[in-house]
Amino acid sequence: MPIARRTLALIAAACLCGVPLWAEDHPAGLHVHDAYVRVAGGQGASAAVFFLIHNNSDHDITLTGVTSDLAQMAGLHAHVESAEGLMQMIPIEGGVLLPSGEMHEFARGGDHVMLMGLTRDLAQGEILPLTLTFDGAETMIVEAVVDNDRAPEPAGRHDNSAAPTAP
Repeated sequence: MPIARRTLALIAAACLCGVPLWAEDHPAGLHVHDAYVRVAGGQGASAAVFFLIHNNSDHDITLTGVTSDLAQMAGLHAHVESAEGLMQMIPIEGGVLLPSGEMHEFARGGDHVMLMGLTRDLAQGEILPLTLTFDGAETMIVEAVVDNDRAPEPAGRHDNSAAPTAP
């Protein structure tokens, strides 16, 4: 079988078996799954980004920041409950620790990426590139799809079908 046909056959087999083809894309062993964006308003408004990140390396890594060419400001945020029982959104100081062999979920009502001052309208289904920066690993480019229709997932359930791209 010619190499090209053999490669295509292996890719098809991996897809059918559910093997994530992006597993070695980031040299540090970081893997981002199911990245999506919810937009609140049009140009000048804000958006939130959610995803699941795995640290499959042999050392702890800290996610220290995020940037996007489509927002004036981007940052790591968390929802915390105040003493009065109200949920408040606050910036995450110092980054998010990703222990070796563990995963961290950026989800509604918890940790997430905030994009403020969108530079243009983002349409349903559009792909938004984000650059994640780390202490202990190289930067990583992740593609998140705009999905304003997605319902919140039940706790502990993840759709790991989306794949990031790495530099």
